[in-house]
Amino acid sequence: MKKQKILGTLLVSTFLLGACTTGGTSQTDETAKSGETEQVFNLAVLQEMPTADLSIATDTISFTALNNVYEGLYRLDNENKPQPAAAAELAEVSEDGLTYKLKLREDAKWSNGDAVTAADFVYGWQRTVDPKTGSQYAYLYEVVENATDIINGKKPATELGIKAVGEYEVEIKLAVATPYFDYLLAFPSFFPQHEATVTEFGEEYAKKSDTAVYNGPFTLGEFDGPGIDTEWSYEKNPEYWDAENVKLETINVSVVKESSTGLNLFQDGQLDDVILTGELAQQNTNSPEFVTLNESRTSYIEMNQREEDSPFNNENLRKALSYAIDREALVKQVLGDGSEVSTGLIPKNMSFNPDTGKDFVEETTNNTEYDVEKAKEYWEKAKQELGIDSLSFELLSDDTDSVKKAAEYVQGVWNETLEGVDASMTNVPFSVRLDRSNAGDFDVVFGGWGADYADPSSFTDLFVTGNAYNRGRWSNEAYDKAVKDAATTYATKPAERWQALLDAENILIEDMGTIPVYQRAEAHLRAEKVKNIVSHGAGASHDYKWAYIEE
Repeated sequence: MKKQKILGTLLVSTFLLGACTTGGTSQTDETAKSGETEQVFNLAVLQEMPTADLSIATDTISFTALNNVYEGLYRLDNENKPQPAAAAELAEVSEDGLTYKLKLREDAKWSNGDAVTAADFVYGWQRTVDPKTGSQYAYLYEVVENATDIINGKKPATELGIKAVGEYEVEIKLAVATPYFDYLLAFPSFFPQHEATVTEFGEEYAKKSDTAVYNGPFTLGEFDGPGIDTEWSYEKNPEYWDAENVKLETINVSVVKESSTGLNLFQDGQLDDVILTGELAQQNTNSPEFVTLNESRTSYIEMNQREEDSPFNNENLRKALSYAIDREALVKQVLGDGSEVSTGLIPKNMSFNPDTGKDFVEETTNNTEYDVEKAKEYWEKAKQELGIDSLSFELLSDDTDSVKKAAEYVQGVWNETLEGVDASMTNVPFSVRLDRSNAGDFDVVFGGWGADYADPSSFTDLFVTGNAYNRGRWSNEAYDKAVKDAATTYATKPAERWQALLDAENILIEDMGTIPVYQRAEAHLRAEKVKNIVSHGAGASHDYKWAYIEE
């Protein structure tokens, strides 16, 4: 049965409890009598979950869910280091970095009681790279032997560089030595899949919580459909190999898009963890329950350059739009949640020079400053080159509180600063924005990217010509070459690889192929009784395996 809708009880609960109670749910009578703390955690997220399919997922909401109900060879620990999970120990890696051998733990099971075997990893990987699956994340596999040819339809998925060596050992062959490969092994796109279940449910696989099986600390519950369901849960998985160290029995997830609604639900005890933005975030910074989580995520604006006659193919127009944005005012006055100004595509505090330890961001060109005069100058040049006096276009964004406010701010400064620009505003649910972005159904879209692994290539790969996530279709040969050099020619030469990645970033920002705006942080109110949530700047955002409730 679907749990009680919390939003429907908001007004009654607020009237009865007022706004002075602390966040968190009350114990059941049985739990209170026994003196034990009820291990139930109620949290809010900003968006509906677009998919629960490991091969199809592309977003932070889905990846967080999948990371908690499934498990790969590795799992990131509280220091963001990959540690053995479904693997019994760390991989044995060949001297040339091209062969990985991993032994699986033999006590790992699926939620239906079946053993998790090497064949499950082989099948899951092959399903993701198979063009028939339609995975937008298949490109991450291009470091694996034969993956590129498989993705392009030149070889069958069975030739992917992974094989089962007996029931509990996998051998992986890479096409090129990959410094961040350990992080990929901890990422949901590389998790195992249960072939019999996928086959049984066919097109309905993972569309609801009961059309999949799980091998993680929790199982997915009460999920009624991708992109539409606003409440689901994670239930402790009794078949999980490390179940004795999983304390939470149930995690109830509710989609709450407005900060004010989330705050009310937190204050009257219906939610233990909510996200705040703007004035509400600023007003609660001194609360002992206020938590800021810095993310390796850049929010940026893409301009649709798919058609030859698109005005956004004009470099001066792209630069005019960028220089018109006062990013400092946006993060301080509009968001107020700890987000920081982006000076480029790569977020700070994620990647560091292998020789000097210097942050990647400190070594790149900054062309994202606020300069009204430059904005107007570039706009005048663009008008002359395009032969126009004015330009009307739609700015597409999510309908969550923070993104909507940020997009409205950007729309306002464009219309006010650049005479003749008429930017209209459209806010849609997250899943709709993703669908429209993927289809090229936009003029300008306010989106972003969170690092899948802690390396600049998680971002630079996006804007290579032909990448599915290069939604505006910006293209630059020098950029493509720099990214390719980093991945191939200099893969085993850290200093040269680092420079190639710097070159790629500088080319993108100099050309303003996309407009970086801010590095996102999330401001939470989290009940003090909630302990030991592990959050990651890169990869799946939150891991609840070790979390618990302490009254």
